[in-house]
Amino acid sequence: MIYTRKGERELVSALNAALIALVHSGDLERIYRRWGLWSEAQRELEAVAAAGRFYGYERAADGRPRGELASGGEAPPASAAAPWQRARGWQVARRYGAILLRSAGLTVVLSVLSFPLAIAAGLLIALGRLHGPAWLRPPLALYVEFLRGTPLMLQLYFIFFFLPEIGVAVPAFWTAILGLAINYSAYESEIYRAGLQAIPAGQMEAALSLGMSRALALRRIIVPQAVRIVVPPVVNDFIALFKDTSVCSVVTLVELTKRFSVLSQSTQATVELMALTAALYLLMSTPLALLSRHLERRLAREAPA
Repeated sequence: MIYTRKGERELVSALNAALIALVHSGDLERIYRRWGLWSEAQRELEAVAAAGRFYGYERAADGRPRGELASGGEAPPASAAAPWQRARGWQVARRYGAILLRSAGLTVVLSVLSFPLAIAAGLLIALGRLHGPAWLRPPLALYVEFLRGTPLMLQLYFIFFFLPEIGVAVPAFWTAILGLAINYSAYESEIYRAGLQAIPAGQMEAALSLGMSRALALRRIIVPQAVRIVVPPVVNDFIALFKDTSVCSVVTLVELTKRFSVLSQSTQATVELMALTAALYLLMSTPLALLSRHLERRLAREAPA
């Protein structure tokens, strides 16, 4: 959207003339395609411009925009949505559904790539705090408390804007993966620490008395039992991570929530786009919620009386 002061007729004329020029040169399509915003609505815009009318303006015989009103009266504000953009109801889903689905795909990719890293790092941190050397435990505890006590957005800013200052440039996509993994590793470590502490200490003592090393006892006896205990809360964290990917827009990634924001500003179909975006998030998270409840019931049945 472009906003102008009321009565700025010449400025509005110049803005519309520039937009017409972008349409006819093909630059507008290239820009929209670069950012994944090209849709049928933009094709309709080209058709309107080709017919010689754009926001109520017309072109002269030489093809250049006149910059004058075709029907007289006040110039429409440059921020007003064009008629071909005013989709309503199911038109919004038909026109912009594919665009939102592509951005939802990025949300899924960010979640699927970052969460396994968070799980692996969280398990190692939990093991280090419970069974690692004494000198390692305070730094790991500080790491966990720092990440849990600072916003994810601030951590993403640190990776994306501060690291390049010291010569370590991380692309936006990998900044999001790394930021989500680091942030959630702190929460996963606390979940795994609780799971490990839920295993009776006598099991480790029995394993050591049988001649097993501490590492072997952890790998064969303790950790497998802890994993079964923590599966439901870990799945719940995965659902939370799905939603937290929306924060990654601060490092220029256009995921689902950012795409909704961009489209709602340019189409004025905010309510419809919001409902469609919420529906996509529910479609992605509901199966995981059902899986979590299923695992909880299954583990409850298999637990010893």
